[in-house]
Amino acid sequence: MPELPEVETVRRGVDAAFRGGRISAVEVYHPRSVRRHVAGIEDFTASLSGLTVTGSGRRGKFMWLELDAAPSAADRAREGDRALVCHLGMSGQFRVMDAGAEAHRHLRVRLRFDDERELWFVDQRTFGFLEVVDHDGTVPKTLDHIAPDVFEPEFDAERCAARLRSRRIEVKKALLDQGWISGVGNIYADEALWRAGIHGRRPGERISHGEALELIGHVRSVLEEALDAGGTSFDPLYVQVNGESGYFSRELAVYGKAGQPCRTCGAAIRREVIGGRSSHYCPDCQR
Repeated sequence: MPELPEVETVRRGVDAAFRGGRISAVEVYHPRSVRRHVAGIEDFTASLSGLTVTGSGRRGKFMWLELDAAPSAADRAREGDRALVCHLGMSGQFRVMDAGAEAHRHLRVRLRFDDERELWFVDQRTFGFLEVVDHDGTVPKTLDHIAPDVFEPEFDAERCAARLRSRRIEVKKALLDQGWISGVGNIYADEALWRAGIHGRRPGERISHGEALELIGHVRSVLEEALDAGGTSFDPLYVQVNGESGYFSRELAVYGKAGQPCRTCGAAIRREVIGGRSSHYCPDCQR
């Protein structure tokens, strides 16, 4: 599943391609891709047609396009803005395409723009979704249950560390809890834990405040490095908007490295299941 670096890379690509662009038509090819838009497919397409992309945003693994139909500030205040919220799910992709390109076999939603370019939502497994919501310039209300990620001004590392230490939950599970820190999934949780020297099964209550802050710092650094590399691509299910892969897989220290030597001590990396997810760690560095 795409994590924060992959979603942020996609957001930046879509924003650069379509900010200022006007949506001329919308076509939905699979109802599951707009299942969260409770008013239905016809309302979804009607809600987007004629709107202009004015910006974009992201929280954790969610991204959104900011949309505005009104030509003046007075009209905007009266009508209100909207946002197209997206979760990529397991295999969702946004692709920037020229009009007339042969449709991908997993094309689920097509947004046509006035300049004869198109934004495709391609999703093989259809776990991702798009939803149109009212937008007041802040994080969309449909994402209120998602915690801030480490790059947001609202993120409070001290408070986050204290909350971890108050819980018995295994720290690997805590990192995957989007109500604690958003944007972190299996790959970057394993990498941050290895950098911090903490085993994923350690309960939060057995982690010192200093260790918790150090772990949060490693979460931020590994996400930053992955973002600089365009995310992590293991297969064609994650690509950037131009179809290129991300290259952080070359920098992974433990994830997917079972049986290979630890970069620090040389011990063989091990794999086990924590909370139903594959977890990779060094048995010597992460006791």
